[in-house]
Amino acid sequence: MILVTVGMQLGFDRLIEAMDKLAPELGVEVIAQTGVGTYRPKNMQARKSIAPAEFESLVQQSQLIVAHAGIGTVLTAQRLSKPILLFPRRFDHGEHRNDHQVATVRNLQGRPGLLIAMDETELKSKIAKGLALTSTKAQMSPTARQLRSAIAGFIETGKL
Repeated sequence: MILVTVGMQLGFDRLIEAMDKLAPELGVEVIAQTGVGTYRPKNMQARKSIAPAEFESLVQQSQLIVAHAGIGTVLTAQRLSKPILLFPRRFDHGEHRNDHQVATVRNLQGRPGLLIAMDETELKSKIAKGLALTSTKAQMSPTARQLRSAIAGFIETGKL
């Protein structure tokens, strides 16, 4: 299943409409949280909002998340080791007050399990790549491994 989410503060009809057009070709169920947008999907399940506990459950069940570049969704995908495809809202399309989502995806680019589509023409191929991902976990650096070990030792013994 693919979970599409656009957050609750702004609509994002360009993403919802593009995913609705692709949904019949994807071969998997698509569920969308549409927020306050006006486009009404015909080819995928859609709800204006999803309660937090249900959203978490849907993320856990999903093979891929397709989302605006909201950091909360990125962190949830990372925490649950789910691949995520980010499709940023863009100022030049009147979707936000500035291009901070474009800046966000540029800064996140290259992270394991994270894909980026800047426009509708890239969605289908990036979805295929996202569905094919088998691991989204980053390799832990030796320094991070050492820090984790030290913290675990301190928690267990109270000594560093």
